[in-house]
Amino acid sequence: MQPLHDHVAEEVPVAFVYNDTPFAVMMATPADLEDFATGFALSEGIVEHAAEVVVESIEHLLEGIEIRLRIPESRAQALESRRRSMSGRSGCGICGSELLESALRNPAPVCADIRIDTTALQHALRGLRAGQKINALTGATHAAGWASLEGELQLVREDVGRHNALDKLIGAMQMAGLRPEEGFLVVTSRASYEMAMKAASVGIALMAAISAPTALAISLAQRCQLTLIGFARDDGHAVYTHAQRLLPASAAPANRSETP
Repeated sequence: MQPLHDHVAEEVPVAFVYNDTPFAVMMATPADLEDFATGFALSEGIVEHAAEVVVESIEHLLEGIEIRLRIPESRAQALESRRRSMSGRSGCGICGSELLESALRNPAPVCADIRIDTTALQHALRGLRAGQKINALTGATHAAGWASLEGELQLVREDVGRHNALDKLIGAMQMAGLRPEEGFLVVTSRASYEMAMKAASVGIALMAAISAPTALAISLAQRCQLTLIGFARDDGHAVYTHAQRLLPASAAPANRSETP
């Protein structure tokens, strides 16, 4: 038997503290933490706009990482009414929710009028595979990627938790000034309810997952006018909701960035 060196993904507790009050602890990969904090606040409906959240400090403690944020007082008061327990599992953003109504949210319908073709989807999936630097070393992380309407991958974020990877991507999009109505989302995980909810919450119109969707994710996507694609791989895909946004190869018309 010969000992070998190996790369292992990190997973540490990350605590979000809003206006000096603890809110939630997520198990996450300790990278892109400012993106994570901003994206989580947006996708969880804590704030409506990135300008409403300020990351005051990121402290590396013996027990984990504490991210202290400042939000408007009105937002903090609303947050108090949906207080969570201080535990989470690999980025599961609803497992700590205390009430059913806080666990299952219904975002407003997505209004972005986009069209992509299958060539763009396949191009984005190839880019996502190439962009998974941490997973290439460890085999232990999920990734979320943002692609232009032509399928050019513009951002990738990775994490041990699929929800965390998406939150990091949402935060990174804000920092980069990328608009949800000017591209689409590709993820390496299954399309769970919460992944669909987070995408719709920030106005993303199309999400393609390499694995299967859940029934609840399909139901939410249908109601929120989110195009949900599952089993997105080299040999094909399945479109579950609002299929009009995905066209055959080379059939996508000029896209419009405005919303109706």
